Amino acid sequence: QVQLVESGGGLVQAGGSLRLSCAASGRTINHYTMGWFRQAPGKEREIVSGISWSGDGTYYKDSVKGRFTISTDNAKNTVYLQMNSLKPEDTAVYYCAARSGTYIATTDYTYWGQGTQVTVSS
Repeated sequence: QVQLVESGGGLVQAGGSLRLSCAASGRTINHYTMGWFRQAPGKEREIVSGISWSGDGTYYKDSVKGRFTISTDNAKNTVYLQMNSLKPEDTAVYYCAARSGTYIATTDYTYWGQGTQVTVSS
């Protein structure tokens, strides 16, 4: 079992950057495929990015390709989401999640963090 805690959200102007962190405890993240999700008000939760447990596979939602980058630091047992060129439509609560197996682009994740709010002003 793994526990996940996100941080790094906040208010930023359009065009700005934020880096989200997801600190894991209980088990090392290299046992899991890790994903970043977001949920905007009135919308369903969607996967934004993910990285396979082996680290050699990544996924990005089309609308964030070229702007967001997922990475891991196994020494710190932490997953990051670097978000550049932020847009108002990126405003949402962002969640970190973990699952066993290699498939990334699914909502079938087992472990979830509590979420961190990202607000992008125009």
